[in-house]
Amino acid sequence: SIVLKPRTAMNIVIGGAAGAAPPLLGWVAVTGRIDPGALILFLIILTWTPPHFWALAIHRRDDYARAGIPMLPVTRGVPFTSARILHYTIALGLVSLLPVAIGMSGPLYFAGALVLGAGFVRMAHRLRLDSALAMPTFHYSIAYLFVLFVLLLADHGLAVRGWPA
Repeated sequence: SIVLKPRTAMNIVIGGAAGAAPPLLGWVAVTGRIDPGALILFLIILTWTPPHFWALAIHRRDDYARAGIPMLPVTRGVPFTSARILHYTIALGLVSLLPVAIGMSGPLYFAGALVLGAGFVRMAHRLRLDSALAMPTFHYSIAYLFVLFVLLLADHGLAVRGWPA
């Protein structure tokens, strides 16, 4: 991040891999192998990172400009950035359904991921219309990831207990 931020407006996309690595590394540390589930957790966080940080960067764009940090809202503008936030949020909604596709989770997670994803897409769409919604979008992104992972754990716990039967 310290190397990428001052050099490229895509710093968040590239640097997102570092933030996405801990679940993958933890999975490998516990199981001794890289499984599809671990890769999906990595992919969820990797896809979540740009809309999360770009929303904050829209809010703080003047600070980044003064500091000479080429964040996307500074180099390409808020309309371009908010469009990218919407694109990544749609991709995130699809990626978040992969645990269901591989049997890693079930109906509780599926329903929750749909509702959370729809809410995030709605926030991203509204952000395109009003940049003053940058911080609410940023805050929603934090809650989104937290609740998504809680649902993943809860769904797994129910499956271990035999639900749905």
